[in-house]
Amino acid sequence: MSDSKKDKPSPVEGIKFGSNYLRGDLAAELADGNDFISKDGTQLIKHHGSYQQDDRDDRGGGKKYIFMVRTGLPGGKLSSEQLLAELDLCDEVGNGTLRITTRQGLQLHGVLKSNLQQTIRRINEVQLTTLAACGDVSRNVMCSPAPYKADPVYEQMQSLALQIARFVRPRTRAYHELWLVDEETRQRQLASNPQYDHGPPGDDVEPLYGPTYLPRKFKIAVGLPSDNIVDLYANDIGLMAIAENWRIVGYNVLAGGSFGVTPSAEKTFVAVAQPMCYVSASQVLGVVEAIMKVQRDFGNRSDRKVARMKYLIHNWGLERFKQKVEEYYGAPLAPPRPVVVTELNDGLGWHAQGDGKWFYGLNVENGRIKDDGDYRLKTALREICRTIAPPLRLTPHQSILFCDVAEGDRRLLTDILRRNGVPLSEEISAVRRWSMACPALPTCGLAVTESERVLPTIIDQLEAELANLGLGREAFTTRMTGCPNGCARPYNSDVGLVGKTKDKYTIFLGGRRQGDRLSFIYQDLVPTDEVVPRLAPVLKYFRDARLPGEALGDFCHRKGKEDLLEHCAGQVAAV
Repeated sequence: MSDSKKDKPSPVEGIKFGSNYLRGDLAAELADGNDFISKDGTQLIKHHGSYQQDDRDDRGGGKKYIFMVRTGLPGGKLSSEQLLAELDLCDEVGNGTLRITTRQGLQLHGVLKSNLQQTIRRINEVQLTTLAACGDVSRNVMCSPAPYKADPVYEQMQSLALQIARFVRPRTRAYHELWLVDEETRQRQLASNPQYDHGPPGDDVEPLYGPTYLPRKFKIAVGLPSDNIVDLYANDIGLMAIAENWRIVGYNVLAGGSFGVTPSAEKTFVAVAQPMCYVSASQVLGVVEAIMKVQRDFGNRSDRKVARMKYLIHNWGLERFKQKVEEYYGAPLAPPRPVVVTELNDGLGWHAQGDGKWFYGLNVENGRIKDDGDYRLKTALREICRTIAPPLRLTPHQSILFCDVAEGDRRLLTDILRRNGVPLSEEISAVRRWSMACPALPTCGLAVTESERVLPTIIDQLEAELANLGLGREAFTTRMTGCPNGCARPYNSDVGLVGKTKDKYTIFLGGRRQGDRLSFIYQDLVPTDEVVPRLAPVLKYFRDARLPGEALGDFCHRKGKEDLLEHCAGQVAAV
């Protein structure tokens, strides 16, 4: 319910309520011979892990419908066998590329409706799932992915992430009925997925979600004060692990982060999560459940623009929200501990695991796995997965960690990458290493302009400018999105580039790599080819006036918008 019980539920609420736990008419629509699904069906299929899209570069003869299929991977974990299966699918039924998401999942693009069932079935055959990768449910649970075997804190965090993922997974049998179908007999296969399932499919009662699930999507992440690679503050629930003597004793619970915004609607805003309480390790799952149920019962179900939990917290105030969580949990909750984020670890390069083996973090620009001319990342990954077969982890910065690499295989791994024209992480610039973009055009229906396809060129220009200024090794985050929805988390980065209209962006400054502070609008409606020329005077000012050890985002935050504009007025670099 919302605060006002007289508010009429949104049409999407009616679709979910009448869907019989996410079934709707999807079974009939998948067999009707059309290349698209209905408006109601597009809302329901999200919960099964797919978005209906079209190729916006190819609309000459009208829309040609395609589907994105997303695999959720708690903590970014998967095996070489599983990655090979996804690579096979991207070639056989997708557009030839595979994409690592900013939430440690995988996306197939360009899947035709006629191939949807076999695609999702084959993903499940390798013990992965697309269920709840999208939709009004808890999305993929993120976790700091580094496989430090000598530090039990990382294993404890990853264990919790998987435990939460199993707990928040929808229990409806609709997923099995629609997608796990034997190709020859067309009979339903109700075998559960042992890695992610919390038991047999069971009945259709959703004890956590109820028949209408959540008012909007919900995001959870687990991280450390010394490793906030998951962007704890950008999530509905951020669980900041507090460790003592190599053991997690509890978590600071951060609540209400969300970066989606509609510029034309003043009632919408971005928000970083607020420290709400401290819980012991044994309490954390119960408190997560209580928070989700409060959002389920009191989040806005009338207006989807203000349905995320940040708006409920904004309307109530954090103290009232906490009191309601305590009521649902059944006990008082301690105040948060005075702990702040200090650093993050992207895991790139070679690292000793602590057990005699190594892991290697490979930068994947904007998460896109592809073969393109002399750059053959997809081919390299196939060879690595077949010859070395390491366990894998995907990072929240869209990179890959190859784990459990023996000393004798280190050179083989790097040789495979070099032979296929894949730059090693040690060979890329700091600004490229800390950049990321959302997919945007041509597949995302929400995009108003480019992101993934244009950011590499902008980074090329930034590299040249930084080299000229003697700042080539400076580490700061640059994140770009093709619309204001913030999928690549641009609102807390040092430099955020947010698509405003075709070929024009809003430049945000003043966030920081640690992710615990929002940025401010520096300049609006900046044409693509002017982005770096507008940033160049800021970078020069930073070089000349920074405090010792001061990062770019901290400098911009200290100086503020008016000072930056005044100092940089009339200065536009030629690029």
